[in-house]
Amino acid sequence: MYEDGTGLLSIGALSRLTGVSVKTIRNWSDQGLLPPAARTPAGYRRYGPDAPARLEIVRSLRDLGVGTAAIRAVLHRECTLADTAARSADALDAQIAALRAQRAVLRAVAAGGTAAEELPQMTRLARLTAEERRRIVADVIDDALDGVPAPAYRSGLLAATPDLPDDPTPDQLHAWNELASLVRDPEFRAALRRLAVYSARTAPGTPVPDGRSAADTGAAERVAALMHARAEAAVADGIAPDSPAAEPIVAELVAAWLPTQKAPPAEDPPPAEDGPAARTRLLEQLETVAEPLVARYWRLLCTATGRPAPPRWETAGAWTAAALRAHRTPVLVDRAAFGTPDPERVLYAYQRVVHAVGALVAQVRPADLARPTPCADWTVRELLDHMVWESLMATSIAEGTPRTDHTADHLGDDPRAAFEESARAALAAFRSSGMTERTFGPYEAPGALLVQQVVVELLAHGWDLARGLGAPTALAPEVAEETLAAARRIYGAAPRTEGGSFAPERPAPPGAAAADRLAAFLGREA
Repeated sequence: MYEDGTGLLSIGALSRLTGVSVKTIRNWSDQGLLPPAARTPAGYRRYGPDAPARLEIVRSLRDLGVGTAAIRAVLHRECTLADTAARSADALDAQIAALRAQRAVLRAVAAGGTAAEELPQMTRLARLTAEERRRIVADVIDDALDGVPAPAYRSGLLAATPDLPDDPTPDQLHAWNELASLVRDPEFRAALRRLAVYSARTAPGTPVPDGRSAADTGAAERVAALMHARAEAAVADGIAPDSPAAEPIVAELVAAWLPTQKAPPAEDPPPAEDGPAARTRLLEQLETVAEPLVARYWRLLCTATGRPAPPRWETAGAWTAAALRAHRTPVLVDRAAFGTPDPERVLYAYQRVVHAVGALVAQVRPADLARPTPCADWTVRELLDHMVWESLMATSIAEGTPRTDHTADHLGDDPRAAFEESARAALAAFRSSGMTERTFGPYEAPGALLVQQVVVELLAHGWDLARGLGAPTALAPEVAEETLAAARRIYGAAPRTEGGSFAPERPAPPGAAAADRLAAFLGREA
């Protein structure tokens, strides 16, 4: 290979020895990465014995993405290989992060749900560094809490700022995009400030992120978990917050909550026992922390960062607050007040009401399902679904396996069939299980009374359906009068409060049918 006896390599010989093309060797030589050792009289390049090894170093660094200037500095010993590798690795990290952000945006767009006008903001937000993301939220928190002496609350918010993973999923990117928009909402900032003011006013002890003393945090979390579980179970069991069956649940929750309360400086001591003061204070706490935008913020934050999402409190919070409003004073329920309905007469009333309401259901056309009803926010379809649910729930109670699918669709594509089947199953369960002869719940309510309650509900909602369809409302006249009497006995003492089952009683028109008077008693405009 040393073709001219000088011990030097021609450019062609170096190419054959290393597998690097002549053109590439010539280019690297011109850039000072592989200077020739000599030239022939005709100007041809000649390379020394170290050229193959030097060429391999250059090729390796180029394959690793190191730039020409950095390679030249290494070869000329102006910079160490280690320093160059570190700087190149940092640059590569930045490129990888940018590529991952681009890929995340493209995947999010490909997954659907991204409008064209959202794309520029999503792309910009995906490219932000962790510090830039932290700063977006920190600036909002600083602005919203300016002047509020709530350092514990502030630190808790700042400790949980969003930190997207290196390779976010489409859901995480959508969550971060929505979160970045949410924190710019003035209503969100106002909600943060309200919670901070409340924290500053009520938080005792050594500060921790949620405003309680460190010793109290675990106990408060257990109480919150208990409230969530009991309220969700009550909703699933069909227990109205203003019904007598809600009172023992409220008493249990208040008893668990009282030990977690301490008086902040300059405030009166908290209640020491269950009573109106304790229940009013707990209700105030629930109403104060019920900030939907802040709850949305925490859910988006958990989605964006991959943390477990907190339990949803909309249902549990609304039920607990309504129960506290309805049961401001602890009471001992007199079981004798329930009465002892005649089981056979109750089952007869159920059959007559089912027959009357079933005739209405048979008239419902597909176009009617979207029509409004006297039940606030319920369409005809939603009303029918609720009636079917009540029969299904009563059946499950009779069988000893209470259902928990309250929010599912129980109507399907054939409302008439769903209603008839649920009513038929309920009647069979009432008879075969001996439900009317047994007792249920914490107050040992007679089973016949529970069936009678189903009759009241079904007749009342049948009246709602008749009004929604524009049909006559004088339903089941042979049993409506006794059903009204049962409603007065069961619900006569029930408070008519926000979030409860019934609005305040309304006057019925003179000469109104029993079903119309039942509707008026339960708060409908007859």
